[in-house]
Amino acid sequence: MSGAGAKLRALLAAERIVVAPGAYDALTARLIEKAGFGAAYLSGAGVSYTHLAAPDIGLVTLDEMLRRADAICGAVGIPILADGDTGFGNALNVQRTVRAYERAGLAGIQLEDQTFPKRCGHLDGKEVVAAEEMAGKIRAAADARSDRDFVIVARTDAIATDGTAEAIRRLLLYADAGADVLFADGPTSAEQLREIAAALPRPAMANMVEGGKTPLLPAAELERLGYKFVIFPNALVRLFARQGAALLKTLRAAGTTAALLEDMLSFDELNELLGTRDILDAGKGYSAG
Repeated sequence: MSGAGAKLRALLAAERIVVAPGAYDALTARLIEKAGFGAAYLSGAGVSYTHLAAPDIGLVTLDEMLRRADAICGAVGIPILADGDTGFGNALNVQRTVRAYERAGLAGIQLEDQTFPKRCGHLDGKEVVAAEEMAGKIRAAADARSDRDFVIVARTDAIATDGTAEAIRRLLLYADAGADVLFADGPTSAEQLREIAAALPRPAMANMVEGGKTPLLPAAELERLGYKFVIFPNALVRLFARQGAALLKTLRAAGTTAALLEDMLSFDELNELLGTRDILDAGKGYSAG
């Protein structure tokens, strides 16, 4: 095992909140690591956006997530928590997913209690399965992991369907089933965030979606509210999409990107980020003669 789960658990045990920006490929994961973050989040929505140019409505498959996970874990040393959506099926599918995520080198998995096909937690029209069914999935996930440090995050979307009290009841049930981190998606106020975190016996996770249903709070404020882990799942892809559209507009109008050079990494800076010199130097040791 890579020890990724142990690394993530060490971060969760520390005093400060863990801030995990969303990565959707190896390059964004490398940027997150280089910026000094201790962990990253592999967003299923980010994979859907960038791999399929599709919304987060349950279209991404297990194999597609695994291909991204393998590349990301091979590119960075920080622990990666990965979105597992609804587990890609029933409790037996959850077990297969957990084993595959472990083999890919991931530090943990996030599982949610929506029906399939799921949808982004900040879209309307969500539905949830029975709490007992989701608790069974969490037990299955805990039984399937070969590394006891592999982190299981249980997410509920019941705030939107049944209210805060039911979301808390579900998370307590999921904690009893073996979840290590508890996550209620879609709170609509700081007070609701505080109420949820105060009721939970395990580390609480928050989700900051720019323009979503939950107020966009700084990590320090979330820490004061009782949270130990926060993700910013798709800030990078949204920024890159806007900046990329602006570059293409300029290129189409001017026929050159010369005016945008200050907004790009230089050729040398890009190769430094990629570690090109070290890779080529290592290759010399295998050259003939």
